[in-house]
Amino acid sequence: MINLSNDKSKWSSFAPMAATMRPENFNDFVGQNHIVEKGTLLRRLIEADNIPSMIFWGPPGSGKTTLARIIAKQTSSEFVNFSAVTSGIKEVKSVMERAEVSQQWGNKTIVFVDEIHRFNKGQQDAFLPFVENGSIILIGATTENPSFEVNSALLSRCKVFLLHAHSKENIELLLLRAIKYYSDENKLDIDFPQKFVKILSDFASGDARNALNTIEIVLNSAEVVDSKAVITAELVQQAVSKKIMNYDKNGEEHYNIISALHKSMRNSDVDAALYWLARMLESGEDPLYIARRIIRFASEDIGLADSNALLLAVSAFQACHFNGMPECGVNLAHATVYCSLAPKSNAVDIAITEAAKDAVKTLEEPVPLVIRNAPTQLMKELDYGKGYKYAHDIQNKIANIVCLPEKLQHKRYYYPTNEGREKRYTEIIDKILEIKKSW
Repeated sequence: MINLSNDKSKWSSFAPMAATMRPENFNDFVGQNHIVEKGTLLRRLIEADNIPSMIFWGPPGSGKTTLARIIAKQTSSEFVNFSAVTSGIKEVKSVMERAEVSQQWGNKTIVFVDEIHRFNKGQQDAFLPFVENGSIILIGATTENPSFEVNSALLSRCKVFLLHAHSKENIELLLLRAIKYYSDENKLDIDFPQKFVKILSDFASGDARNALNTIEIVLNSAEVVDSKAVITAELVQQAVSKKIMNYDKNGEEHYNIISALHKSMRNSDVDAALYWLARMLESGEDPLYIARRIIRFASEDIGLADSNALLLAVSAFQACHFNGMPECGVNLAHATVYCSLAPKSNAVDIAITEAAKDAVKTLEEPVPLVIRNAPTQLMKELDYGKGYKYAHDIQNKIANIVCLPEKLQHKRYYYPTNEGREKRYTEIIDKILEIKKSW
């Protein structure tokens, strides 16, 4: 009886299965058909050897790095891999200089920046001139929304492609490939029941790298007798139990816990909100993600009942940028406690939701002439701005003009509550409506 995990002389030099099984062409690439299958924009650009700089935005294990490597190989480009964690501006400039020399010899250089959202502004700016003059083709990979995490100047020069978490069917396919690969490499007959494959697929939560790492642990831990490895339920359970305990930042538990934080604050349960906040922070959640959700909460569930909640939430986001973890944990707690105890109103959220419904239905409705701008003589002759009254010239600051499209006149969206400071807005709107009735 042999335990492969103890045979260190045989396995210690091997790279992880996720690396050794990395596809080298589109035939072996699994998933992301919406951007890589024949006929899609990206596939056509690759086949024409005319790819632009781009950003791959998607969850961990969705194939961002693998796709970048396939592109480099398909387009016969030099591939330079940057890590946002270990590379500084000096390293960036050094690579850029070499790329410029390569360009003069007619060679392309693809610079792949993993976790580009971790590069600071100075590091991101260092790429700009080289992307602009074509010295490099930049491919950035990020798990965060590039609109928030990538400099606008750099983002405007890149095409963003969205990658999705793998389906369970795709993960199962990868796991079956891994079993065959392991079996062939080690000349083993592996008894791996399909129900265990499904269990591992479920717990991978769409992350191919996690799935391959987990099955490698299972295979390396299996007991082998006469060149046959038997995978038991106990072994699989031990492998996935760690995954169960861990906080998966891109799986169901991630959304369950952020939902728990949001609903605890909504219910003014400050202790529960602090607990769920702590759960996320201790499990390695990105504090900026939490801060953005609190910003959303401040308008969605508090609104004008206490506008200071939004100011504080934005300040907490900035504090997370300045401090990072673990120092910013107390800043998030500050915002969480304030939002939990603040008076609640969803009137603003309801108002914009209802207004959006009408906006979609009436996209062709013209702006009333009276409130159109008239910067030219022709516009004035067409009655743009005719009859407009300047509100500041009116004693009560409310002019008798129509501001909504004709089909929506007299429509109301915002109905303030009597919670907190919003009670004051109820009084103001009632006075405005009384004035309008007198016209």
